[in-house]
Amino acid sequence: MDFDLILRQARLPKAAPSDPLLDIGVKDGRIAAIAPRLAAAAREEADAEGRLVCSGFVETHIHLDKSCILARCACEATRMPHRAMERVSEVKHTFTVEDVTERAAGTIENCILHGATRMRTHVEVDPKVALRGLEGVKALIAAYAWAIDLEICVMPQEGLTNNPGTDELMVAAMQAGARVVGAAPNYDSDRAAQIRRVFEIARDFDADIDMHLDSGASADDLDTLLVCDLTETYGYGGRVAVGHVTKLAAASPARVDEVAKRMAGAGVALTVLTATDLYLGGRHRDADVPRSVVDANRLAQHGVLCSVASNNILNPFTPFGDGQLLRQANMQGIVTQRGSDAEVAAIWRMITEDAAKLLRQDDYGVAEGNPADLVVLDASDEVMALRRVAPVLMAYKRGRRTVTRQRPVLHRPG
Repeated sequence: MDFDLILRQARLPKAAPSDPLLDIGVKDGRIAAIAPRLAAAAREEADAEGRLVCSGFVETHIHLDKSCILARCACEATRMPHRAMERVSEVKHTFTVEDVTERAAGTIENCILHGATRMRTHVEVDPKVALRGLEGVKALIAAYAWAIDLEICVMPQEGLTNNPGTDELMVAAMQAGARVVGAAPNYDSDRAAQIRRVFEIARDFDADIDMHLDSGASADDLDTLLVCDLTETYGYGGRVAVGHVTKLAAASPARVDEVAKRMAGAGVALTVLTATDLYLGGRHRDADVPRSVVDANRLAQHGVLCSVASNNILNPFTPFGDGQLLRQANMQGIVTQRGSDAEVAAIWRMITEDAAKLLRQDDYGVAEGNPADLVVLDASDEVMALRRVAPVLMAYKRGRRTVTRQRPVLHRPG
């Protein structure tokens, strides 16, 4: 067989040091063969030179619509309150469809450069921004299909039951092509009512659910438990994710284990937004400031499907970021003090195979028949890649080169 692409001398995730290097043959956008020293011709050949080759990173939770707006709404000069939501709300009237598309395109290109090939973005709708954010981001689905698969989760950031007109906009956004329905009950006067309404919308559109949930400094009064109950009532196990849940970072180990078992039993997944949770959390304390980041490894040990994601980039919620998921995963390991090889490998899965499972995508991984979404990292294995935040040297989407980065070279004297 002749191939469109052969990527030679690759080391795959989970390979032992003694395992032979492998060649990956690609035909018609899919992986057609994986074997040592493929004896075949190809229109294009590239050499991984023994480096790690994995499937592209999976960004499960990002906000493209409100990225890169620091010039319009800088962060508060004081730690408390942070007023991130209010600061963004004050400038939503400046968002145009073209403006959203331009800012979001810059962010998505950074994500692509850092190896992301699949993404779920949250998009806000409310009477202030209407559907302009949705329309601006929706334009990117086709425009960047050559490099990344993009799906939209529509959400009511500023409240649903207490924000007239938002419910109708949520429904309109689903009718306009959003594939996932989200929530932010912390900003609603009736948190439970918003959560119940989101389940109703999801049922009406046969859509998955991805909620912002349980941000706070106390482990009391967890909305996550109501979500677990409704997930079982609606038969939605495996179709519901919750993000943040920083309240669990303040819970006792026994309480964390109890909630983790409940989530795993109901089929509710967790996404940790490490940078945002670390940046916004702990502001109620002036000393001995808590980290406010959930230990995803502990929940994963109880069977909860977990991912780590970027969330906000260059806005008041997170005035940092470059779309590098590997950096987020590295930060997650540092903040939660998970440093053994097994623990680091578990976090790696939270931006790769487990993240793909959270998005319910079963065609992920370097395996014959799967899409040839491949990333070459300057590392020997996935654990070392995460420890060192290894740069992406090459990336492919369906077998077509999308990224090339040259390795830095030292110029020694003499």
